[in-house]
Amino acid sequence: MSQPIIVFDLDGTLVDTAPDLVDSLNHALTSAGVPVVDPAVHRNNAGLGARVMIERAYQAHRRTLPIDEHDRLFALFLEHYGASMPGRSKPYPGAVEALDRFVAAGFLLAVCTNKTEALSRRLLAGTGVAGYFGAICGQDTFAFRKPDPRHLIETIRLAGADRDRALMVGDSRTDIDTAKAAGIPVVAVDFGYTDRHVREFEPSVVISHFDELTVDLAKRLISSTGG
Repeated sequence: MSQPIIVFDLDGTLVDTAPDLVDSLNHALTSAGVPVVDPAVHRNNAGLGARVMIERAYQAHRRTLPIDEHDRLFALFLEHYGASMPGRSKPYPGAVEALDRFVAAGFLLAVCTNKTEALSRRLLAGTGVAGYFGAICGQDTFAFRKPDPRHLIETIRLAGADRDRALMVGDSRTDIDTAKAAGIPVVAVDFGYTDRHVREFEPSVVISHFDELTVDLAKRLISSTGG
């Protein structure tokens, strides 16, 4: 029987990246003469990607965003974000201990994120946890991305595991929808980046701290699907 696997989303799930993402957003906005955003207000937009963060900021100030300006700001955002990494980003409380717990229990681990693969690897290396993962798959690793279930399924395959013995952990509707479409149970954390509570998207389980992500819980959820 193959080893069980837990696949984690990255931003808002394993690592709190919002401070740096909002910093990069404000850096880009300043170049365009647009007022900077309040980090507390725009924190939940951090999981939507740089382009959407820029769009939301312009909408908040009732400004028009031409396509060429959007492209320029997007490039400036990525340049600033990449140069600053890992910045103030850090794993959520209990995350590293959870990774250790599952490795000790014989689980494989992987990351499936809509961040680019290169930035994902740099972030995980910068925060000291890259070595835990048998696969780190971003939005550009394959020709598809979440919520396409193939992104999750191929991440599991690349890590050398079986989808029938897998569990997803994420913080957003995208993660939950992806796992459901793949027929994989999903644990949702409620401390990530979403403007609606994750329970509304009906994950298998909701947790508020990584201490709640126990080996017994993971095994029970995987067994519920026949794994």
